[in-house]
Amino acid sequence: MDAGLPPLRVMSTMSALPIRIRKARLSARLSQAELARRVGVKRSAVTQWEHPLGTTPSMHHLIQIAIETGTCIEWLATARGPCILEDTAASAVSIGSDARNPQEDEALLRFRRLPAHKRRIALQILQVLSG
Repeated sequence: MDAGLPPLRVMSTMSALPIRIRKARLSARLSQAELARRVGVKRSAVTQWEHPLGTTPSMHHLIQIAIETGTCIEWLATARGPCILEDTAASAVSIGSDARNPQEDEALLRFRRLPAHKRRIALQILQVLSG
């Protein structure tokens, strides 16, 4: 080891998660309150997720954060892979979608962005429209 170089400081993936969540939110130009609304939690939850000693979001919420901020879930969860999705129309989470065309893919992406109570309404509307 070269005596002239300072020692490397390594931050664990878990302790860096709050930094990645904050970076994703700021890159998407969302306030904590707006991200909270879109994910379906209180603003204080987002504050906790972004605090180094705060709570860790559930996998469901982590996926929602990725979708709402346009970041890759792998990067958000583990710091591996690209940070931002290259194709903004692509979903942040690839779950093996059964979408048959771009319109279905977009509808699924938009559906995932809805809070739970609006998802129920959207499903009711689809039921009425599909006869």
